[in-house]
Amino acid sequence: MKFSIKKKYKNARSGYLELKNGNVQTPTFMTIGTYGSVKSLSSEDLLRCGCEILLCNAYHLMLRPGLDVITKGGHLHKFMNWDKPILTDSGGYQVFSLSKNVKVNKDAAVFKSPYNGDEIIMTPEKSIKTQIALGSDIMMIFDECTPYPVDKDKANESMRLSLDWAELSKKANDSQSPLFGIVQGGMYKDLREESMKNLKKLDFDGYALGGLSVGEPSKIRNEIVSHMAPKMPSDRPRYLMGIGKPLDIIYAVQSGIDMFDCVIPTRNGRNGQIFTFKGPINIRNSIYENDFDPIDKDCKCFACQNYSRAYIKHLDKCNDSLAGRLISIHNVYFYQELMRKIRNSIISDTLDELIKEIEFYYSEVE
Repeated sequence: MKFSIKKKYKNARSGYLELKNGNVQTPTFMTIGTYGSVKSLSSEDLLRCGCEILLCNAYHLMLRPGLDVITKGGHLHKFMNWDKPILTDSGGYQVFSLSKNVKVNKDAAVFKSPYNGDEIIMTPEKSIKTQIALGSDIMMIFDECTPYPVDKDKANESMRLSLDWAELSKKANDSQSPLFGIVQGGMYKDLREESMKNLKKLDFDGYALGGLSVGEPSKIRNEIVSHMAPKMPSDRPRYLMGIGKPLDIIYAVQSGIDMFDCVIPTRNGRNGQIFTFKGPINIRNSIYENDFDPIDKDCKCFACQNYSRAYIKHLDKCNDSLAGRLISIHNVYFYQELMRKIRNSIISDTLDELIKEIEFYYSEVE
């Protein structure tokens, strides 16, 4: 992996990631394909939306369809017909999201399979070997993600466990695939700084802020990001995990973050929320029943070029899955356009103006 910065505006950076399966312009937003697919969208859809990199989940793919199937299918890229870069999440977030069925000790996280109840033991070494087998372009260390709120003693204990697992993850990587460390420490800035200090000693290829978007208020989250981002190594990509609201993204870019991922574009799309540069739309509102305009007259996505708001509302009201598909196409396209606008604003020194524009349309959106 090679990371280069071509332009800076204050703390914000515009650059390139050069990976084995292609180049990625940064700042970038990674659309999530947890099980090796973005729900209802094909690889061709994603390419037309301008996606350059996807995120898939090693834990879920290990369970279903399993590494044997994916390996026989030519590794994950060929299996899912995606020849551009893939970042694989390690399964660390599932320690948090599946916490009712997870027991954590110093050596591993012990999961209860959501599919058949089997005991699944995930160690840092197993997570890395799984990601290598998938053919990941960027791998993540295995870590523990704490909930919000959590007391400082627990956050400290978890942060130190994640540091131990980071070292084991690093040692287990006998491939050429880049590996990112993950900064933990809850909402405690001093713990975050200590985590970052120790991760730097391990010399990872990139660094991520994890353990956010776990229920904390956006004000606290943004404070952690603005405090930590400038402290992350300036010559490595900086990744903010699980953050996806337009305003949170642009504030994080302003602080120096390069990479993002979130389920919001597709999950919210399946529930009728549409993102535009004039603010969000809820297609389930009655005002769209006789609205024959496209979602966004200025948008070049497949949905806007071919279908009206009234038709998409009709589909949604009939519980037709095509509604979610069309909205997802638009939302994925919107997020890629948002990142393109952000990159261009950094290059042209107009990021502050773009922030004001996004604030105007999204500051009241929860």
